[in-house]
Amino acid sequence: MALRHAVLAALLDGEYSGYQLTKIFDVGVSNFWYAAPQQLYAELTRLESDGLVSGREVVQRGRPTKRVFQVTRAGLDELAAFAAAPAKPLLIRDDLAVKVHAADRLDPAPLIAQLLDRAEEAAAKLAHFDKILLRLRGDLDEESFLRAGERVGPYLSCLAGCRLEREMRDWCLSTARTLGERAARTREEMS
Repeated sequence: MALRHAVLAALLDGEYSGYQLTKIFDVGVSNFWYAAPQQLYAELTRLESDGLVSGREVVQRGRPTKRVFQVTRAGLDELAAFAAAPAKPLLIRDDLAVKVHAADRLDPAPLIAQLLDRAEEAAAKLAHFDKILLRLRGDLDEESFLRAGERVGPYLSCLAGCRLEREMRDWCLSTARTLGERAARTREEMS
């Protein structure tokens, strides 16, 4: 997936400035796509040049003029073509998983600390995503929202983020526990 598709998807709910788009990525898109602010601004320029978004200047009182963007018909067509193409499998490149793979030959203490840190990060993301889910569904319970809510796509992608972070948290905690128990047994056998 190209960044362009993630930007187009984020712009589906309205007209946003580059700054607002970076906030949307931080809050609602970060569970499936990361992009630095400068990447987003550059992509908006390319999308506008390709006719997939249109931009306009908005004069603000007491603040600099901002440029806001919205998806064009061509942008919607691009998203439709992207959605119709076969999805590629999830690719994971995680340095922590490489370290765990080599755990039998490493001092487990730094690795355990990193696993516990990652578990905390995953728990924080999970709490963040839970707040997003609550905001998206408003007063509806999940089942009612999934059946009849306005825009279910962002909610469903956020659910995927929740599940991934929950699994990451649980894996990190159980892996840290396993490595800690093995290290304790090894110390006992050596004494």
